[in-house]
Amino acid sequence: MTQVVIVGAGPTGAALALLLVQRGISVKLIESSRSFRRVFRGEGLMPSGLDALEQMGLLSVVERIPHRPLDAWEFIIDKRSLFRVDEPIEPGGKPCTLVSQPALLEALIEEASSYPHFEFLQGVTVQDLLWSDRRVCGVKLGDERSLDTDLIVGADGRNSIVRQRANLPIEHQSHSFDILWFKLADSPRFETENVFYSILHGRHGFGLFRSSEGNLQLGWALHEDDSIDWKQVNWSETLAEASPPWLAEHFRQNAQTIERPVLLSVVVGRCPHWYAPGLLLLGDAAHPMSPIRAQGINMALRDVIVAANHLVPILREESEHAAIDEALPQIQAEREPEIIRAQQLQSEEAAQAQLLNKSAIVRWAARQLAPLIRKPVRLSWLRRQRELRQGVTQVQLTV
Repeated sequence: MTQVVIVGAGPTGAALALLLVQRGISVKLIESSRSFRRVFRGEGLMPSGLDALEQMGLLSVVERIPHRPLDAWEFIIDKRSLFRVDEPIEPGGKPCTLVSQPALLEALIEEASSYPHFEFLQGVTVQDLLWSDRRVCGVKLGDERSLDTDLIVGADGRNSIVRQRANLPIEHQSHSFDILWFKLADSPRFETENVFYSILHGRHGFGLFRSSEGNLQLGWALHEDDSIDWKQVNWSETLAEASPPWLAEHFRQNAQTIERPVLLSVVVGRCPHWYAPGLLLLGDAAHPMSPIRAQGINMALRDVIVAANHLVPILREESEHAAIDEALPQIQAEREPEIIRAQQLQSEEAAQAQLLNKSAIVRWAARQLAPLIRKPVRLSWLRRQRELRQGVTQVQLTV
C-alpha cells in the first residue's frame, strides 16, 4: 500500500510530494494533464512564497529555471500615471519574482523521481474515491486501476474532482469574476524594466506584465453588464485605445501576435471542511483564490509546509489511521486564518476596482486630481500589500 496518494501535480501537489519522499514517505502523484503547459498558470512568487521555497531548500531550483524579479508596479488611469511603487517594496526585502511554473513543476518532479518510493502517474485521471468503513482508502483511476492508500491529498485545483467525489461543499464568495487572458509579443521596454501595469480606461481595465518566458501576458476583466461580444472585438485596437501612447503603438504594431483570448472563470471561496476521514484538501482545492496579487501559488506553498509538519511524524511512524485523521482538522485550523485574511484583502482590492468601474465621477476625480491624491492613494495601497506579500501567520518548516 502507498502511504500517500496526491491528486494534482500543480505547486501544491508537486512540492508536498517532494517534501514527503525526501523524508522517507512513499508517494504516488497523479496528474491528469499530459503537459504542464496550460494557457494560464500563476507565475508570481511573493516574498511569502519565496520564503516557503527557501525553507524547503528549493531556491536553487528557481535560480536554474526561467525567472525574473519585478522592478515596479504602476497604476495608470485614462492614460495618466496615478502612482508607482518600486520593488522590493520592503527595505532589504525580496522582490516579487515571476517564475515559469511549468519549469518549476518539472524540476520538482524530476527531483522527487530520484527517490525509489516516488511514482508519477501523468495523463491519468481520477474517476472516483474508494471507501471502507466510511473512510477514504484509495482512488479508482480512469484506466480502471485502483490504488489503495493511507491518505489521499486533493491538490487538483479549484475544480477539484477529489473535492466533488468526497462531497465536500465549497462556499463561493461574491467577488468571483471572469477574465480574458491574452498572450502577445514582447516589448523592448520590458527588457530594461519589468513593470506590472494596472491600466484603467473608462469602465475597462487590464493588467499587463512580461512573463518569465519572454512574452507579454494580459488579463482583461469582464463585467456582468458588459454588452460586447468579446469574440468579435478588434482587440489590438481596443487595447490600444485604453493604453498610454507607447503601449498603444506596441499593440497596433504587434496586432498579429495577439493570441485569441482564453476565458477564465475566477471562482473564489472556501470549503468549511478541508478533510474527511482519509482525505485532505490543500491549495485551490480547499480555498480557490482570486488572481489578485498572485495569492494562489504562495498560499499553496505555505499550505504544504503546515501539512508536512503535521503529517510527516505520523506517517514516518506508520501510525494508525485514527492518528492521521486527527491531524487533518489541525492542518485546516492552522492555515484557515491566513486564507480568510488573504481573501478579505483580495476582496478589498477588487472593491477598489469596482468603485472605479461603476463611478464615472470617481474616475474623473482620480484622473484630474492625480497629483494631489497620488501620495495618500499610494500609501493606502502599500498598507494592503504587506500581508498579501509577507503572509499573515508565521509558517515554519519543522520536519
